[in-house]
Amino acid sequence: MGYHLEVKARPRETAEKLIKRFSRKVKEARIVEEYRERMYYIKPSAKRRQAAARRKKVLEKLRKETNKTLIRKG
Repeated sequence: MGYHLEVKARPRETAEKLIKRFSRKVKEARIVEEYRERMYYIKPSAKRRQAAARRKKVLEKLRKETNKTLIRKG
């Protein structure tokens, strides 16, 4: 998959700001993340296991936060 990101210099814009805008576009397009994901092949079953573990971790964190707020109110 190819990407075409273009950042043109604005009038009186410093090089640092131009680089910062370019970096922001790269992050928004998730180019680096996709590159890192594609560096190694991950079996579909392993991907599913990782996703399930992430979901479990997030749910556990939310559960702890709600318990803290309930304890404070109670």
